Amino acid sequence: MAATDEGAGPPSIEHPLLEPNFLERRLYQLKLAGTAANHHTLVCLPTGLGKTTVSLLVTARRLDEVGGKSLMLAPTKPLVQQHADFYREALQIPDEEIVVFTGDVSPDDRAEMWKEARVVMATPQVIENDLVGSRISLSDVTHITFDECHRATGDYAYNYIAERYHPDADQPLVTGMSASPGGDEEAILEVCENLGLQEVEVMTEEDADVSEFTHDTDVEWKRIDLPEEVLEIRDTLNEVVKDRLEKLKEMGVARSTQPDQSQKDLNRMRAELQQLINNDQSEGFKGMSIHAEVMKLRQAVTLVETQSVEAVRRYFDRQRNQARSSGASKASQRMVSDPRVREAMRKSESFDELHPKYRETRMLLAETLGLEGGERVIIFTESRDTAEALTEFLSESFDAKRFVGQGDREGSDGMTQTQQQAVLDEFRAGEFEVLVSTSVAEEGLDVPEVDLVLFYEPVPTAIRSIQRKGRTGRQSEGRVVVLMAEDTRDEAYFWISQRREKEMESELRDLKGVADDLEAELDDSQQALTDFGGDGEREVNVNGKTKNPGAVGGSSSGSEGVSTQPGLQDFSGDSSESSTDEADAVDDESSDDGAESEDESVETHEPHAEGDEIEIVADQREMDANIARDLSRREEIEIRLETLDVGDYVCSDRVVVERKSVADFVDSLVGGDRSVFEQVGAMARHYSRPIVIVEGDGLYEQRDIHPNAIRGALSSLAVDFGASILRTESEDDTTELLAVIAGREQETADREVSVHGEKQSKTIAEQQEYVVSSIAEIGPVTARSLLEEFGTVEAVMIATEEELQDADGVGKVTAERMREVIGNEYTGSK
Repeated sequence: MAATDEGAGPPSIEHPLLEPNFLERRLYQLKLAGTAANHHTLVCLPTGLGKTTVSLLVTARRLDEVGGKSLMLAPTKPLVQQHADFYREALQIPDEEIVVFTGDVSPDDRAEMWKEARVVMATPQVIENDLVGSRISLSDVTHITFDECHRATGDYAYNYIAERYHPDADQPLVTGMSASPGGDEEAILEVCENLGLQEVEVMTEEDADVSEFTHDTDVEWKRIDLPEEVLEIRDTLNEVVKDRLEKLKEMGVARSTQPDQSQKDLNRMRAELQQLINNDQSEGFKGMSIHAEVMKLRQAVTLVETQSVEAVRRYFDRQRNQARSSGASKASQRMVSDPRVREAMRKSESFDELHPKYRETRMLLAETLGLEGGERVIIFTESRDTAEALTEFLSESFDAKRFVGQGDREGSDGMTQTQQQAVLDEFRAGEFEVLVSTSVAEEGLDVPEVDLVLFYEPVPTAIRSIQRKGRTGRQSEGRVVVLMAEDTRDEAYFWISQRREKEMESELRDLKGVADDLEAELDDSQQALTDFGGDGEREVNVNGKTKNPGAVGGSSSGSEGVSTQPGLQDFSGDSSESSTDEADAVDDESSDDGAESEDESVETHEPHAEGDEIEIVADQREMDANIARDLSRREEIEIRLETLDVGDYVCSDRVVVERKSVADFVDSLVGGDRSVFEQVGAMARHYSRPIVIVEGDGLYEQRDIHPNAIRGALSSLAVDFGASILRTESEDDTTELLAVIAGREQETADREVSVHGEKQSKTIAEQQEYVVSSIAEIGPVTARSLLEEFGTVEAVMIATEEELQDADGVGKVTAERMREVIGNEYTGSK
């Protein structure tokens, strides 16, 4: 399938769905694609050596030989767009059949585009939402790629998508891609477990097939001496940190007052303080406030040590502004009012020398771009403030631009996706020479080869360090320089990074060729993968051995989808007849008498006909919780995501549910845009059975609110608004309760789901009640009584003290208080 065009450069890869002479033939990519076409595979390849090309080759085969559609997931919008551009160039598929799904595309548009697309590029959160909301089905997706798959840990959306994909797809095939899948074997196996991967293919720069496409990357570090003035700022702040830690030590929480506490110790302190709060001990709140101040001070110390005085100056400005704002925390107010912190602020404002890291950066750029004739440099920094200030400084001597993430923050503007794309395009085209970036450019973005990657500070994680260094040394010898401030946490981070990188490199080398060990690990420790489908009786081939596909997912049709097919082995060029014969034997097993029953048992989440399932409509803003996600995993429940104007969950035409954590519930009583009374009032107007679920423990221990005030609010919701108040212990408990409520409504009571209600401006009556209820804080119930008695707001205002007492619920004290508010002269402006 590969051909050489004489006189037309290196040999290229030919395939019915690939543009002729577009992809250079690289043996290591073909080998990786050969494995990935036949098994659910984790592909580990150094940054810049074509992981995306491997995925593209597998996608081309699957679309050509199996059909269906391909889905590629990437963690950021710029990366998604980059992959889409590459696929449109490389594949002989109409551009309109290669679509991009991000949050910028409306859910309804995505649902329509999905039907006609052959290749979908998407951020994982969008696909997760569409799956939970039953807007798409993965049944005809024959290849799914998880780019930067090391993110598949915890509750990241990749995990839910993989869990849904294996049983839903008719012929599933998964490819995970990363330059740095984890810091140890346990982390790598966790990624395999979460994505349902059964093979790990590792190529390092030491492999002969790879080495010809890479060059040495010279990693060096430069020690920076901080001037005395900078050290004085740091030492002054550390004195305050020691003072605050002394107070925590007196409480029995801190074990040491040294300012260089580890993050692990700080986390432990916070956990112990939270336990005090849970035990209703007031000193827990005091300690938590002091702990918050310690964290703020440590951030200032980190900035002055590792970034620049300009960065800490900006940080102090934000802290001052926050301390002046309404609702400012005591930690912020206490910190900026401390005389020593004020002294540190004054010193930072008066420091007008060039920071030594700035000086060294300018010298390195002059050396690389001037003396050595280099063309491009990337500078990475942890701080957006530093990225902005450094770009401004370097622009005096070089053509430099910043590259930071989206979103705005006080004092530091982000970049839109369009702006990010424009900057990358200009950098690729050589229109400027220095890119100053935060971590947003670390993962996967196709930035051209650069002559120097400069770490403004060491990165304490191997994953991010590897991603950064991958920007250099692809086509020619590259250089990586790390700036390290002497005797600061820079130095600690550097050695942590070195150790973790060596550990990861060792793990990757150990993983090469140890499929048997990996297989044993998968069988012993990854039993959760059996949830992906199948009855555990069939076996598939793994490196010449048999393996239970229940440990990697797949139905009977799914196992056929990843077994060797005619012509697939030609891509790798080294598939043996024996492996093909063994794969054929698998096909024979898959088609035995039990195959039909297996097919019938496969769970799918395709939209069912109306009435076949219990339906719950969830507000898509509730996706921050796991409830809708967990409900969607149930075969008998279908979730529909909408932006609800009333409530959080609709269980029938008469039942709507508002879910509140105990903290949210109490907050909604004392502030916020909409109080719980407004929310439940709207629910009661549109549904006859409004329900409020209060989730969690410690309802009467939140903030400084008397328990009777909370009991009064609960009583008002039940009596005045007719709402049922239900308590749950956790998200899991709420999930179970919602399933039961919806089941009773739709199966027992035979009711249908109907969403109604919309946010409306208050009616005249509601506005009248609002005005009267605000008088002397008499509340909505008494307000309605007064309006019923007097007919108008005006009549209430002019009523005498005796007349006011004619209304139900208004006694002498209330009437006196009302007349005092209504009749007294206003003196607030004097």
